[in-house]
Amino acid sequence: MATDHGYKLAGVMGWPVAHSRSPVIHNHWIAHHGLRGAYVQLPVRPEQLETALRSLPVLGFAGCNLTIPHKVAALQLVDRVDALARRIGAVNTIVVEQDQSLTGRNTDGFGYIHSLLDAQPDWRADAGPATVIGAGGASRAIIVSLIDQGASEIRLSNRSWAKAHDMAQEFGGPVCAVPWAERHDALTGAALLVNTTNQGMHGEPPLDLRLNLLPQQALVSDIIYVPMETPLLAAARKRGNVTVNGLGMLLHQARPAFEAWFGVMPEVSPALLEKVHATF
Repeated sequence: MATDHGYKLAGVMGWPVAHSRSPVIHNHWIAHHGLRGAYVQLPVRPEQLETALRSLPVLGFAGCNLTIPHKVAALQLVDRVDALARRIGAVNTIVVEQDQSLTGRNTDGFGYIHSLLDAQPDWRADAGPATVIGAGGASRAIIVSLIDQGASEIRLSNRSWAKAHDMAQEFGGPVCAVPWAERHDALTGAALLVNTTNQGMHGEPPLDLRLNLLPQQALVSDIIYVPMETPLLAAARKRGNVTVNGLGMLLHQARPAFEAWFGVMPEVSPALLEKVHATF
């Protein structure tokens, strides 16, 4: 339990930030654990990020989450960045330390892996090749977490070949870049498929990916949660694949952040799920 019984603040900093479900999640946990505190929205323009971060200790914040467009910029603005966030190249959680200094962390990979385990408790990263579509920030967090979980082969495909190639070079080991034109073939024998792009998100075109070569026992995941079922997940479910949307990643990435601020590791309960579903 937290040793400091004072009122604690945390929040989500982004631009825009009004759509964020994080306040619903964290305020549910604060109430559930009987803590004194609140989690708020912090709309901060990119050019004011440093000022806003430096204000956290002054305003009595235990820390904050960072969302688009601040995750990469924050790397240069905090006092220290933990090793995992440094490898991922992005920060999604800021912790205000006892001495008022700021530590940057990244809990996105933790969130992703736990979302898979929710869907398939016996899931293993070394069960077979993983095919990852997209080479942005979320993709980096997911690839690092798959490597750390023991994945032996990660096929990375992205519209821009240079981005996929550079990422494969950077991470090395099990990661190999696949040209966009060959993405359909990259599903052969795969045990996991993950879409990290915005294709299929509300208002975006669906991801152009044929699933005919994907094994039926493969797990298919999409980090999008608006809508809950993207065209990719609908197509995968119809052919018998187990599917996972992005909501689990959002919920689980919040857990270690909450623990860092409030001293309690919370759970993703049916009551919380119901509350978050009601916001859609």
